Amino acid sequence: MKPDLQTLDDLARRLTDALPESLKSVSSEAEVQFKAILEKGLAKMDLVTRQEFEAQKKVLSRAEQKLAELEKKLKSQE
Repeated sequence: MKPDLQTLDDLARRLTDALPESLKSVSSEAEVQFKAILEKGLAKMDLVTRQEFEAQKKVLSRAEQKLAELEKKLKSQE
């Protein structure tokens, strides 16, 4: 999954805003570094989009339903 760049920008900006006053002079450089660190960290994670997750949830639900039907059918044949 590719990270949402607007969300990363917002998060990097929030981290920069949280810096103490003594570091505000390097805030633009810090924001760039925060964003790079966030992108690198997220790239290492095995993430999926909400849409992919919901699709897999539906597939699993159908598989569970089919399994329950097959188990019921098997029990009725015993």
